[in-house]
Amino acid sequence: MLESRLVNAQLSHALNSRIVIEQAKGVLAERTGVNMEEAFARIRAYARDHNRKLAEVAEGVIAGTLSVATLDPGRN
Repeated sequence: MLESRLVNAQLSHALNSRIVIEQAKGVLAERTGVNMEEAFARIRAYARDHNRKLAEVAEGVIAGTLSVATLDPGRN
């Protein structure tokens, strides 16, 4: 029973993270005029280059605490 709850919690967290990432891709794509693939590439590159979790960067994009200009590859 405990293992089942743990798996459910992990799946829920993964799903929530994926939703946040998709939302951030949309925000970045809309604000910068890039396609969704490029938006994801920018979010992923920023997370990797700054040793941050992908979902954490996505949350920053959505909340506006991470400027979309910061994710411009020419600025990093």
